[in-house]
Amino acid sequence: MRSHAGQRGWVGLLVVLLALVVVGLLAKTALKAYGVLDEPKQAKPGATEVEQAATITPRNALERAKGVQDMVTQGAIEQQKRIDNAIPK
Repeated sequence: MRSHAGQRGWVGLLVVLLALVVVGLLAKTALKAYGVLDEPKQAKPGATEVEQAATITPRNALERAKGVQDMVTQGAIEQQKRIDNAIPK
């Protein structure tokens, strides 16, 4: 006759699996809330250029972060030029 000790492993495995599913769903919800899982919208066939440009505009967080990085890099280049021009030669 089997004891209950042999079945506890299966119950524990099911509990861990259920916890993993819950954590996965929460992670998916959090990533969507932060904008990481946003999918860009597709342009409509008869849309004007302005509407298409608005659709193509980067919307997810990674693309926005790359834009900020480019802006900071450009600002650093401009500041370096101003510093070089301010130093008497």
